[in-house]
Amino acid sequence: MTAERLNPPELSPPTGFSHAVVATGTRLVFLAGQTALDTDGKVVGDSLPEQFEKALTNLLTALRAAGATPADLARVTVYATDIEEYRAHARELGAVWRRLAGRDYPAMAVVEVVRLWDGQALVELDGFAVLP
Repeated sequence: MTAERLNPPELSPPTGFSHAVVATGTRLVFLAGQTALDTDGKVVGDSLPEQFEKALTNLLTALRAAGATPADLARVTVYATDIEEYRAHARELGAVWRRLAGRDYPAMAVVEVVRLWDGQALVELDGFAVLP
């Protein structure tokens, strides 16, 4: 995939995301929502940062199974059950993202939700990637 990340100067400077990603490729990978589930189907981690790291790891595992890398991500949506807690941990969550996925940021959104499918889950990530 070729990805052109666009961050127009007329918009506020992006922090941990790109305003737009123009992705050129021939295959799309749609990634289901991932929470902090372990291989036994149990939510792990008591804190938002712990659950975010596991959910992102799960998303990247599915991505790699499709033959893609984090740089191929065009779009990610984060669903959080407490947006204020998410904002309070934003710096730490950003560090987790950079350590696991690098600095080729996709277009992203964070959405507050009442609850997630897995009742103990604090965060869920989904997205799509474009492959060559």
